[in-house]
Amino acid sequence: MRSVIIAGALAVIQAPAFGLVIDGDIVRQTGVGQFVVLDPNRSFAVGADTFDDDNLYAFDEDQNIVLESPIRVDIGGVDGRIAAGTVVASHYVFFDSLSGVHVGYVDFDAAILGIAAFQDTMGATDFLANTDVRYISTELRGLEQGDYVWIDEDLPDRLWVYWAGSSPGDYIRVFTEESKAVPLG
Repeated sequence: MRSVIIAGALAVIQAPAFGLVIDGDIVRQTGVGQFVVLDPNRSFAVGADTFDDDNLYAFDEDQNIVLESPIRVDIGGVDGRIAAGTVVASHYVFFDSLSGVHVGYVDFDAAILGIAAFQDTMGATDFLANTDVRYISTELRGLEQGDYVWIDEDLPDRLWVYWAGSSPGDYIRVFTEESKAVPLG
C-alpha cells in the first residue's frame, strides 16, 4: 500500500504542466547563447537593451484567462483573431541580443493559438501580462523587417524564431491553449 501511495505522489509531481513554457533551444546563431526560462514572479525589466546578450528568453504571463472580447493576432488564430470566450495562457518570448542571426525554438505544453508579433497587437494584449515584470520601451516591441516566427507544422506546441539581433531586440507574445496546471483566473 505504501509503495502505491509513493508511486501516486511521484506521478502527480512528474505530471506535465499544460500551457506553460517547458523547453527551448538555439539551433544556430552567430553568438554564444542559450535558452533561458525566466521566473515572472521575480522582479526584472524587459526591453530597452536590459539583457544585451545572445540568449533566447521566455516567460509565462497570465494563465487561463477567459477572453471577454476577441483579440487580434499577427500569426495564427481564425481570420487573425482569437475568439471571445476562449481560455488562453500568455507567454513572452524575446532576444535582446547584441548582433547577428539567431534561430531557435520554444516549446509549450499546449498548442499555440496565435502570436502577437507587432507593437499594436502586443499593446492591445498587455492586459494579459499580469506579472512582476516591468515592460519598458514598449513602443519598440515586436519584430523588425527580416525577422520571422512560425508555429511548427508537425508540433503545434513549438514556436520557431529566426531573428536578426540588433538594438533594442525582438519581442513577441504567444497565446496557447489553457493550462491544466493553473486554475482559471
